[in-house]
Amino acid sequence: MLRDYLPVVLLAALAVAFAVASMTASRLLGPNRPDPVKLSAYECGNEPIRLPKGEKFGVKFYVVAMLFIIFDIETIFLFPWAVTFRTLGLFGLVEMAIFIGLVFVAYVYVWKKGGLDWAEGQGPASVREARAAAEADLGEAARAR
Repeated sequence: MLRDYLPVVLLAALAVAFAVASMTASRLLGPNRPDPVKLSAYECGNEPIRLPKGEKFGVKFYVVAMLFIIFDIETIFLFPWAVTFRTLGLFGLVEMAIFIGLVFVAYVYVWKKGGLDWAEGQGPASVREARAAAEADLGEAARAR
């Protein structure tokens, strides 16, 4: 019984040994020249500025990443359906139409809420605030004449 698992254990031990040997060789043979740029936090081009102490980058990155994962997984559900499309018939077509409709509604909702805007301050609320500020400036300019 245990003899059956011997190849798996040997392969796992070989993988661990290779990983440890690679990391050790990299540490011993590789250059070590740290500078402030190399030591700074970097994640997809986000500059860690104007954030609370200890926070490296904004929550917006996580929101966009989670939305990508959600829509990506929903897209993966289309492949099994496409394979069995002919056997499902009209019922399968209606079910997938409902599914895609719900995905589209979620996509529009996230879009309207500004969840797909990568840069900070570009959501619908910020647009409304900017529009209100511009109208106030125009009103003050009209009164000044």
